Amino acid sequence: MNLRQAFAGKKVWISGHTGFKGSWLTAWLLELGAEVAGYALPAEGPLFRQLGLARHIRHEQADIRNLGKLRKSLSSFRPDFVFHLAAQPLVRRSYGQPCETFEVNTLGTAYVLDALKVQKTPCAAVFVTTDKVYENRETRHRYLEKDPLGGRDPYSASKAAAEIIIASYRSSFFQKHPVRVVSARAGNVIGGGDWAEDRILPDCVRALQKGKMILVRNPRATRPWQHVLEPLGGYLALAARLSREKAEQPERDTRPAVLGRVAKAEWLGGFAPRSSSLFAEPERSRAECGPPPSPRPR
Repeated sequence: MNLRQAFAGKKVWISGHTGFKGSWLTAWLLELGAEVAGYALPAEGPLFRQLGLARHIRHEQADIRNLGKLRKSLSSFRPDFVFHLAAQPLVRRSYGQPCETFEVNTLGTAYVLDALKVQKTPCAAVFVTTDKVYENRETRHRYLEKDPLGGRDPYSASKAAAEIIIASYRSSFFQKHPVRVVSARAGNVIGGGDWAEDRILPDCVRALQKGKMILVRNPRATRPWQHVLEPLGGYLALAARLSREKAEQPERDTRPAVLGRVAKAEWLGGFAPRSSSLFAEPERSRAECGPPPSPRPR
């Protein structure tokens, strides 16, 4: 799939563009020749500023829960593509701020969908959730799309609720509509520019900088880590495919072009041995998604 052909000259609206994933997605789309509009709160981490992205896009600082501003942003831009990434993404923070987590992750999703209802021009919209939307039964099998949704912690529950909202809007309002809606689920990501709290690699670096012992909260936990560009490549490929298909509304896609392999947390905390590859099929990633973005001049 030629992503440059799919996105060059196209108008792409991204919520949460100042975050870790959002910054890299913005940089990649600019590299592909897209016209990008971003809607997000001010950046918490340094990546968005380090890449100098604000000068190259339509940069709007606003809350995803402000339906009036959201509608105005989307209606004035009239995008060809939408990527909804804005979220409260941290599990531990969700315990301390459960109501805010539910507001941002559920109402925010509903508001973006509601704002898209009135768009009259074709648009492919990818709503990003998480692999934590499944009911955790503590079994050894990998979860499938048909497995029941659930969530013991507020973050997981809010994202599972977002999936139900997306499915409801898609069935109720987006059948035979110029806007096509799909959700995508990916697991834990790592990569440059991620300095969020409670992330295993940033935590390791911070501990080393302070000369402290590296503490891994759940060393025996098994997680599907992947480099941040892997799911982003999947989102882009999914949106490109969605924009050119004329079939019925799809349900969802939980399979980015390349999935990360599972690894135990203690491997990362102890700097994984060479035999424990964290990334799968890099050649396929390059073939399907094109080259990754390069940093833009500040």
